[in-house]
Amino acid sequence: MSNVEVKPAELRCAPGAQVPGIEVLAPRDVPLGGPRAMTVRRTLPQRSRTLIGAWCFADHYGPDDVSMTGGMDVAPHPHTGLQTVSWLFSGEIEHRDSLGTHAYVRPGELNLMTGGRGISHSEVSTGRTTVLHGVQLWVALPAEHRLTDPDFRHHVPRPVEHGGAGVSVFLGTLAGVTSPVPTFTPLLGAEIVLAPGATVTLTVDPAFEHGLLVDQGPVRLAGTLLHPAELGYACPGRDTLTLTNESDTPARTVLLGGTPFEEEIVMWWNFVGRSHADIAEAREEWMAGDRFGEVHGYDGDRLPAPELPTVALKPRGRVR
Repeated sequence: MSNVEVKPAELRCAPGAQVPGIEVLAPRDVPLGGPRAMTVRRTLPQRSRTLIGAWCFADHYGPDDVSMTGGMDVAPHPHTGLQTVSWLFSGEIEHRDSLGTHAYVRPGELNLMTGGRGISHSEVSTGRTTVLHGVQLWVALPAEHRLTDPDFRHHVPRPVEHGGAGVSVFLGTLAGVTSPVPTFTPLLGAEIVLAPGATVTLTVDPAFEHGLLVDQGPVRLAGTLLHPAELGYACPGRDTLTLTNESDTPARTVLLGGTPFEEEIVMWWNFVGRSHADIAEAREEWMAGDRFGEVHGYDGDRLPAPELPTVALKPRGRVR
């Protein structure tokens, strides 16, 4: 998914200090497009925290009645220095990219696209979609791999039962299941659906920091209550996480994790770099060059890049 904000914030992101307990990150609403736009709820990045492991961007959207909003129609746009992770709860999205990939994002199926040195793609909800609902996530690539070859992977995880929860692991390892999809840094990504009133304790890597995004809830994470669309952050050092569904209906969450990302990154629009110069170069080449290839099959023009800020880059989002 593109960050289609007209004036996207330019961020320098750094690993933060450990915060005791569970830190609750509230989302902010971001409209994707014009007056009938679908609105997403963004929990990463924000001023209080910009990274959870290498996870650097999290949009949560829906349930969205596409007859009212028009659904998702994101024209071809570029990415560098990151991976996009698409995960749906309902609906269907058609994906086309400059590698020639033509694929569909469907509920319970992982689509992972590596931008690396440069890729472009489009995303359009299909005519089979009545309600669109899911998450779009980005992963920052470490310096040694940030200019890697672009790539696309598709994986359908097998859900497993763990206590009172159904767990679908799309990246990393959890509940005895390991995803076969390789990552450039240690990562965890899983959908967890808790039965009404259920409590489940999950064994996790103590070297990881974790974020629990609540889709349906409320859900209590390690004693802290999280409401729908909130993300609970747990610092490294925990070898278990306990989740409790506080409702009398099923609760759905997405658990993200990874080792703290020990590099500063600059994020702007759809690019991840290491400096303002990296971002400016990527923008210029998207507007004038062929670095990002072409997306065939999309009916419309590609998405122009916003104007770069005129002010010098300033560090933001550091946690002390």
